[in-house]
Amino acid sequence: MDELEEIVFKHALLNAAKHKGSANPGAVMGSIMSSEPELRPRAKEIGPLSGKIVAQVNALSPEEQKAKMEELGVAVEEKKQKKEEGLPKLPGKNKDVVMRFAPNPSGPLHIGHARAAVPNGEYVKKCGGKFILRIEDTDPKRIYEPAYELIQEDLKWLGIEPDEVYYQSDRFEIYYQYAEELINRGAAYMCTCDGGEFKRLKDSCQPCPCRDNTVEENMELWKRFPEMEAGEAVLRIKTDINHKNPAIRDWVAMRIVEEEHPRMGTKYRVYPMMNFSVSVDDHLLGMTHVLRGKDHLANSEKQKYLYQHMDWEVPEFIHYGRLKMEDIALSTSKAMAGIEDGTYSGWDDPRLGTLRAIARRGIQPETITQLMVEIGIKMSDSAISWKKIYGLNRNIIEQKVNRYFFVPNPVKIDIADVPNEDLGLAIERPLHPDFEERGNRTLVFDKEVYIPAADLTDGISRLMDAVNVEIKEGNAEFHSKSFEDARDAKARIIQWVPTDAIKAKVVMDDASVTEGLCEIDCNELKVGDIVQFERFGFARLDEIKDDELIFYYAHK
Repeated sequence: MDELEEIVFKHALLNAAKHKGSANPGAVMGSIMSSEPELRPRAKEIGPLSGKIVAQVNALSPEEQKAKMEELGVAVEEKKQKKEEGLPKLPGKNKDVVMRFAPNPSGPLHIGHARAAVPNGEYVKKCGGKFILRIEDTDPKRIYEPAYELIQEDLKWLGIEPDEVYYQSDRFEIYYQYAEELINRGAAYMCTCDGGEFKRLKDSCQPCPCRDNTVEENMELWKRFPEMEAGEAVLRIKTDINHKNPAIRDWVAMRIVEEEHPRMGTKYRVYPMMNFSVSVDDHLLGMTHVLRGKDHLANSEKQKYLYQHMDWEVPEFIHYGRLKMEDIALSTSKAMAGIEDGTYSGWDDPRLGTLRAIARRGIQPETITQLMVEIGIKMSDSAISWKKIYGLNRNIIEQKVNRYFFVPNPVKIDIADVPNEDLGLAIERPLHPDFEERGNRTLVFDKEVYIPAADLTDGISRLMDAVNVEIKEGNAEFHSKSFEDARDAKARIIQWVPTDAIKAKVVMDDASVTEGLCEIDCNELKVGDIVQFERFGFARLDEIKDDELIFYYAHK
């Protein structure tokens, strides 16, 4: 057997192994051409040879084929294991986990927050255990008071019900207790250095003079801390002064804050920094796993020092990649500024990426959950777009929602010469073409109908399921009735509604408003219902006002 024959024999044996012992000459030829590109110039020679060798291989018994494969060193590639769907297994324990979602109350939740909330909630459902909502409100400057309630409403919309809710502003006395414990252990010290001078020393890996304070000296300064001026002193956690990352060297645990707190007023002036309060709470509340963005890698390292000082068990830190959302407005501060200056109508303005904005448009919570589970908790960055969100949402609602006609920017046409037998024609269309059991809606055709202004163009058009009309210079005339006639005339198929139609508005995703008419059966809809306006898109009924239906547009 020469070299070429051996190559063909190997491909024939592989093909036979994949097809119950029967190789196909064409498939063998294709396999050789794709995997052995240097042999393509010899295709005319290989074709007949493939047929001959395939016949030989097919004549062998399965045992003989297997023996020949072993002789020639041919191995069938094992099928790749099916990719596990859903979130991957957690490191460490996967039973009775304790996980948390810890937002700052600077505004309602947006899609970016769901990046953290959903995986935590899904893991608790999957593994059993406890989901904790912890409101991190230790920076009065970043608190938007209504957010305390808005956050919990948004989580409920996502289908996440916390087992316990905590407010860090209620826990200051706990933080003070552990600050004193750290001072007594020699793990924290009161620093009265000028900020600029401390940075200079820190950046050159030199300790500040305060680092050598005795426990007694630190405790005396700590007791006087509440009466000090802002910036006069801070409490620092001792780390490695030679750490390669200057940000981790002796980080600040407590500082003076002058602003009044929305919940606590002026009761406290000594406020914990995030890394301190988070470490204390994650330990006391029993966190088994902490999911956070990779921008918190340095914070996780900072917090490990506090765990070591206190002899606490470190939870599993899991860092996920950034979520890039180029066409979604997520900045809470920019959204608030836009609301204040009238650019946005509120937190549920359709141009925003807040959960309440997308909910108002009819995007389902399952869509966001699916999206975040699909992205997972991998370290690499992920990018999402409205297009991706719409695709997932369409898959969820397409089978659920009923169809109706909506005519945007309507104009009335009076169709001339309609045969008498076609006047008053009751046309029934299914509420959903795939679910006949839902029933039909009825449109009564008369010679006067409304069509979209954009469709009032010269030519032959078919009023969907009704008649064919010829439009000339804004006038309409009956042309024919059957769909076959419309097809022969290459007619456009257009939407229409009878004159008993209902006034409707659709607030679009860019906040513009499309005025129009929808069919009379839309009277049966309730606020919150989602519909598919045929050839227009999905929309959610938001309000019924003065006999007018106001919808919010979801997507195509």
